[in-house]
Amino acid sequence: MGTAKMLLPYRGMTIIEKVIENVMKAGIERITVVTGSGHEEITKVIRHLPVEQIYNDKWQTGMLSSVKYGFRSLPETCRAAILFLGDQPMIDPKTIEEITYAFRKTGKGIIMPVYKKKRGHPLLLDTKYYPELEKLDPDEGLRALAQKFPVDVLEVETDDPAVLRDIDTPEDYRNELK
Repeated sequence: MGTAKMLLPYRGMTIIEKVIENVMKAGIERITVVTGSGHEEITKVIRHLPVEQIYNDKWQTGMLSSVKYGFRSLPETCRAAILFLGDQPMIDPKTIEEITYAFRKTGKGIIMPVYKKKRGHPLLLDTKYYPELEKLDPDEGLRALAQKFPVDVLEVETDDPAVLRDIDTPEDYRNELK
């Protein structure tokens, strides 16, 4: 992007604030924001929000390192975590609710939204996968869990195309603002 995309304006707030707002509207009880690049600026912007903040000093090694930091911060009583991308402010809170409902109803441990037969984000992981998560190869990422445990995967069909989109380029950003 050439700039700190989490801090770009989006519908009256920053992208990261909008992501957090959507998560809060979906009724998620505990929100942890794992930061890396732009940590100090992001921290200042979201300090007024009821979220825990963790700095990933290994952020340059990829997204999986941030996921691991987030999982390490979970209390022992936590049954699952939903992993949100910081550059998906367009995810509908109803989609998040559908994912959490599917977990509660089915007990499946890897739940992902699907739009037109394509898997997207956010991804819900049962905390029983924490040991497996720690062993994952950064080059394979989270997809390796779904491949290793296919019987525990549940695809939740959604009518929300935003589960497939994120903001990586200035063009993506302009399109989302429209």
